[in-house]
Amino acid sequence: MKIMLVDDHALFREGLRLVLTQLEPDTEVVEAENCAQAFVAARQRNHLDLVLLDLSLPDVFGMDGLRRFRNEYPGLPVVVLSGRDDRATIVEALDVGAMGFIPKSSTSRVMMSALQLVLAKGVYIPPAALTSSSLPLAANESNGESELAPHTPRFPEKGLTERQMQVLELLVQGKPTKLICRELGLAEGTAKVHIASVFRALHVANRTQAVVAVSQLGITFGPSRGR
Repeated sequence: MKIMLVDDHALFREGLRLVLTQLEPDTEVVEAENCAQAFVAARQRNHLDLVLLDLSLPDVFGMDGLRRFRNEYPGLPVVVLSGRDDRATIVEALDVGAMGFIPKSSTSRVMMSALQLVLAKGVYIPPAALTSSSLPLAANESNGESELAPHTPRFPEKGLTERQMQVLELLVQGKPTKLICRELGLAEGTAKVHIASVFRALHVANRTQAVVAVSQLGITFGPSRGR
């Protein structure tokens, strides 16, 4: 397993590398101290399983590094590491397509549990952020922002179909409708029907709510089938 760790503090990288090598015996940690180094290293590797990305890198501003990874490697899970854990930052990271958000104040045990969940194709959000008063999120269609509001998702009583689970997996990865259509071989109208059905089944109104629901309900995605 190959994990890329992107952080400009050498001491933090050194400590986290020790944690990461406990995930699997053959774990390889690729380090980069800025976004430019990260993309050079990514191009030199045939395959990466996960990227851990600091939000405070010297050569990019805020979420720009995350956006670039999502654009250039849409299938690669990216987990945000940050010294900030306010709800606005967490929500923005989820909106951009992060598969998890781990505060740097987390213990090594929490870090291990979070990464194991993400590698199992789940989504990790700090438990404190999942309180009813913290996260999301009803989309404000007038300005494109997410309004924070209490929300409690429910697991679909009748479950989701295999196709709906495939659509949900791609939604959680931050992929737009057109890319979902391409990957699943669906017409755009059919994809939109599936997305609406998924939102309705999870009792959510938008993608970010769906990501939070996946985390709260402990939904993980097995090996892709039928794609």
